[in-house]
Amino acid sequence: MHFRVIGLAVAFSPTARAMMAEACRLVTHFKAHLILIHVGPHGTEEDHKMKALLESTGLPESSYKIVWKTGDPVKQILAACQQEKIDLLIAGALKKENLVNYYLGTVARKIIRKANCSVLLVTSPSVEARPLHNIIVNAEDSPYIQQAIEAACTWSQTGPGTWIHIVRELKLLGLALAANEQCTEEEYALTKQHLMREETVEVERMLERIPHRKLKINVKMLSGKSGFELARFAERKEAELLVLGAPRRKLSLLDRVFPHDQEYIFNDLPCNLLVIHPGTHE
Repeated sequence: MHFRVIGLAVAFSPTARAMMAEACRLVTHFKAHLILIHVGPHGTEEDHKMKALLESTGLPESSYKIVWKTGDPVKQILAACQQEKIDLLIAGALKKENLVNYYLGTVARKIIRKANCSVLLVTSPSVEARPLHNIIVNAEDSPYIQQAIEAACTWSQTGPGTWIHIVRELKLLGLALAANEQCTEEEYALTKQHLMREETVEVERMLERIPHRKLKINVKMLSGKSGFELARFAERKEAELLVLGAPRRKLSLLDRVFPHDQEYIFNDLPCNLLVIHPGTHE
C-alpha cells in the first residue's frame, strides 16, 4: 500500500520536533509529498516556529506545503485532508487518557472516526529512527483487512527483522455449540482445531494477493473480548505498531462506528496505532 500524500497535524508542543522527524521518515520511505497542517493563530511567531521545525529536517521546499487553519481542530484538519487529497494523516496521541488530557484524546478519536484517509496516531515520537520488531494486524471487523495486512507488509520494509503478527478472533460460537451438544473432549478439541484451521486458511488466502516474500509472518488466534485481548497481545510482544482496518461508515450516521471492543484500544493505546482507510476524497 502506497501513500502519495502524507499530512502531519502540527502542534507547537515539546514533541513537535520528534513528530516532524517521524513524518519525514515516512515521507522519505514512501517518496510522498508532505502537508503540514496547523490549526490555531498564525503570525510571525508561528512562522518562525514552523521554519525552525522544517530546518531540522533538511526537506527541500518542493517536498512540502504548509496549511494554516483556524477554528475547530477536528473540522479543520479533516477539511485539509479532503482539500489536499491526503492519503495518510499523522497525529500525536496519548497512550492513556486522563481527565487533564481528555480533550486531546477526544480530538484523536473524532479524527479516526471521521477521516476519509488512513490515520497514524503516534504515542511516543522519536527524533531518532527506532527499529520495528513487531507489528500487530487486527484481521477482523473491517472491509479493509487486506489493505491493513498490505500496509503492515509495506511498513515492515522500513527496517529488517520485523515480525508481522496477523491476529484473527477464534469464533467461539462453534465451540460453544459443540460443548452444549455434550461432545467428548476429543470431539471438542477437533472442533477447535477445525475452526483454527479455517481462520488460518482465510488469512493465507489474503496473503496470496499481497507481496510478502522474505517477511516473517505469524498468524495468531485470540479468544475473548477482541479489543482487550488485542491490546494485551500487543503489550506482550512489545509491539511498535498496531494496524486496524477502518469499519464502514454507517449510512444513518456521519461517523464510522468502531466495534465496542476496539473503542477500548483508543482509550488505552498499547503502541502507535495505524487505522487503514483507502480514502475517497469526494
